[in-house]
Amino acid sequence: MKKVITSALIYANGPIHLGHLVEYIQTDIYARSCKLQKEDAIYICADDTHGTPIEIKAEKLNITPLALIQKFHEEHKKDFDKFYIGFDEFYSTNGENNRFIVELIYNEIKKNGYIYEKEIESTFCSHCNRFLPDRFIKGTCPFCGAVDQYGDTCEKCNATYKPQDLKDPYCIVCGEKPDLKKTKHHFFKLSAFSDRLSKFIKSSNFQSEIKNYLLNWIKDGLEDWDISRDSPYFGFKIPDSDQYFYVWFDAPIGYISSTKEFCDKNNLDWKSYWKTEDSSIYHFIGKDIIYFHFLFWPAVLMAANFSIPSHIQVHGFLTINGEKMSKSRGTFITANDFISRNGDPEYLRYYYATLLNKSSNDFSFNDDDFRTTINSNLIAKYGNLINRVASFLQKNFDGLSADSIDEEEYVKYSGLKLEFLQQIKDFEYRKAMEIFHRYTDLANKYFQDKQPWQLIKDDKTEAHIVLTTALTIIKDLTILISPVLPGYSKTISDQLGFSLDIDNIGKKLFKHKINESKIVFSKVDENFSLKKKSCLSSLNIVAGKIISVKPHEQADRLYVLEVDIGNETRHVVAGLRPFYTVEELINKNICLLANLKPATLKGEQSNGMILAATSSDKKVGVLTHNKAPGTPVRFENVEYPETFEQITIDVFKELEIFSASDYISCDDCILFAGNERVFADRNIKGIVS
Repeated sequence: MKKVITSALIYANGPIHLGHLVEYIQTDIYARSCKLQKEDAIYICADDTHGTPIEIKAEKLNITPLALIQKFHEEHKKDFDKFYIGFDEFYSTNGENNRFIVELIYNEIKKNGYIYEKEIESTFCSHCNRFLPDRFIKGTCPFCGAVDQYGDTCEKCNATYKPQDLKDPYCIVCGEKPDLKKTKHHFFKLSAFSDRLSKFIKSSNFQSEIKNYLLNWIKDGLEDWDISRDSPYFGFKIPDSDQYFYVWFDAPIGYISSTKEFCDKNNLDWKSYWKTEDSSIYHFIGKDIIYFHFLFWPAVLMAANFSIPSHIQVHGFLTINGEKMSKSRGTFITANDFISRNGDPEYLRYYYATLLNKSSNDFSFNDDDFRTTINSNLIAKYGNLINRVASFLQKNFDGLSADSIDEEEYVKYSGLKLEFLQQIKDFEYRKAMEIFHRYTDLANKYFQDKQPWQLIKDDKTEAHIVLTTALTIIKDLTILISPVLPGYSKTISDQLGFSLDIDNIGKKLFKHKINESKIVFSKVDENFSLKKKSCLSSLNIVAGKIISVKPHEQADRLYVLEVDIGNETRHVVAGLRPFYTVEELINKNICLLANLKPATLKGEQSNGMILAATSSDKKVGVLTHNKAPGTPVRFENVEYPETFEQITIDVFKELEIFSASDYISCDDCILFAGNERVFADRNIKGIVS
């Protein structure tokens, strides 16, 4: 039976981080395990390339959406390769195969009577003269009250809703409150699939906590799904319409189109994976996208007469040393951050495997636990056993094994293969690794008890048998751990002269010549840590008041200002001339980044930077407050040093600081001047620079 294995598509607007890698490593281990057992399995994925966030990011970088998704596609492929993520196909949802399958499925479900058009009231910004897609509108979640949530889902409580359900909504481009305007949208009859979805979930082997969650959702009633978005929108146009497919309609179809791309390259039929009972489909996802994958996606497949998922495995979120991943707290660690700290990608795979199980509970990367797991378990036990056996065999027997083994000892490992692989099959990786550790300990005990370094003095033949037994056990362990450590397993198998074929498990290495004996693993440095100084804590922002303003004599966009910051007056150059008059700036309360390295702008030295918010339509408002000059301006929940070092503008640019309706924030940290929130002048909502 064929098997399609997928990870959720990664969004093409940012780098891969350690949270992403949880899922890709989890899936890759499973896929490699299937292939090790010679299943007809493929592992496919793609970049998710459509939707409003792509437009927003591209505009911020001053490039086209197409250039943006191409940029991140190449970056993602390189990062995945570094961590041994072995996709059979890594595609893009902007590819022509995806357009073909999207239109094929849409036309099929429309023909089957599950698509209809309905006039609705949609959020419309009169100032920008456009309908606002979900990500162009923010407001307060109607369920949990979290502020600054997007128009489709709440990142705090994971609720889904319509943009018009938001409380206190505003356009993220101009900050204005949107109106409701009538428009005709395309709907998918999700409500028609309540019974079939309920049966699908009840008959499955899904995690119990997920099943209960989903069944309650269905019980409350499923609403038909709006699958269209008004122009302008970055995505595929709906056939015979001026509207576009909502990203969550075409994104999961990327699983099918990625399969087709793979099949086209290998002269295979993609339908043999997606339109037959002789294939199984395994999805790995995070718990933040449960609704889409367990309800919308299976219903679309049912409506189009495609195969539905055989299993959907849900994992929890990763924290770093017990803290939520956050740029402001220094816990947002990208794949390249990990490598730059001398982190070994395969050690991360091994460590994640010791943490992952079938549960969707969150778990944490802990620096101390990581070092202990790698140094004390992987290297001190498995790695050390390999080195001792290989070096002893090379030194005393020219690398050649004996013609017999200790059968009484080797029979103890007869259950190793079945035990280990069954736990991987059940998504209980942590238990699989416990089994690996148990058998590695058993092998070390055997080697230590037999003491071949002593035995060889009295019985060289018996010592030779002990080494051959240990070498055979190492072979079996190495083959089984290869889905977790693909690179190191290949290195070990090359050194010891065997292939990583599952059929070699149980075969005894008689008269077997090893190639060489070299140390494979290097210890994790005792100072290794993912903890990094928060960029926010390096910002010395102070409350200031502008006391003097004059136009720069050599630059039309610049002002030369004197700013009172309490204990001194700063000479500052700022590009505010197109946005403020001299009169508007005199006596204006502002926020000054006081420890920015001085720079000379058109002959005038600037000793600091006045912070301002810029909206998507290029309106500007300085950050302001009601406090005395010199008052520290700090982000909440961030530990600051007693003294600040000078920073470059690049440090500041690493952060994404945003202006909302009445506050300034970075991630989940709000900016305060003393005990009062800082806000943007003119109610500008946008990026702070």
